[in-house]
Amino acid sequence: MSDIFREVDEDIRRERYKQLWDRFGGYLIALAVLIVVATAGYRGWVYWQTSQAESTGDRFVAAITLAEEGRHDEAIAALSGIAEDGSGGYPILAAFRAAGEKAAAGNTDGALADYDALASQSGLPPLIGDMARLRAALLLSDRASAAELSSRIGDLAQTGNPWRHNAREILGFAAFRENDLTTARQYFTEIADDQETGQGARARAEVMLSLIASRQGEPVETEPAEG
Repeated sequence: MSDIFREVDEDIRRERYKQLWDRFGGYLIALAVLIVVATAGYRGWVYWQTSQAESTGDRFVAAITLAEEGRHDEAIAALSGIAEDGSGGYPILAAFRAAGEKAAAGNTDGALADYDALASQSGLPPLIGDMARLRAALLLSDRASAAELSSRIGDLAQTGNPWRHNAREILGFAAFRENDLTTARQYFTEIADDQETGQGARARAEVMLSLIASRQGEPVETEPAEG
C-alpha cells in the first residue's frame, strides 16, 4: 500500500513540475541567457577598465619623465590630458602634478587656479580637496595676508584635522610675517604641544617659539583665580 501512495505522490510531483515548466520554462531559459550575457559583459568591462588603467599609467609615467627632464611645458600638456580623459585615480594625481609643474615653471597664478579648481571639484574626497586648499595656501604664504590665508585654511588648523600641523605652520609664519607675535606664538605652541606632530614640524615650531620669545619675551603664566 505504501508503494502505491509513493507512486501516486511521484506522479503528482512530475505533473506539477511539468505544469511549472510549461508556464515558466521560457522565462527560465531567458534568465539563464541573460546571466551568461551579463557575466560576459561584466568581464569585458573589467578587462576594458584594466586596459585603460594600464594605458593611463604608462602615460602618467611618461609625463613624470618629461617633468624630471625639466620639460615643464610638455609635462604640463601631458598631465592635463590625463586629468581630462584618464582612468582610475590617475586624473587626480595628474591634476595635482600639473599644478605643481606650473608652480615650478613660475606660473604661480596658473597653479593656484588649478588647486582652487581641485578644491571645489564635486565628488572629490574631502581629504583630497583639503590638500588642494593647503597647496594653494602654501603658494600664497609669502604674499597673501594672514587674514586671507586664515579664510582659506583656518578650519584645517582645528584640533583633530589631519592637515592641522601644516595649516598651523602656514598660519603661524603668516602671523609672524605681519609681526602678530601673539597669534604666531599660539599656532607654534599648538604644533609643539600636539603629541602627533612630526619631528621636523616640532623642531621648526620650537625654533620659532624661541625667536618669538627673543622679541616678545616669555609668555606670562596667569595664576588660577581663587574660588
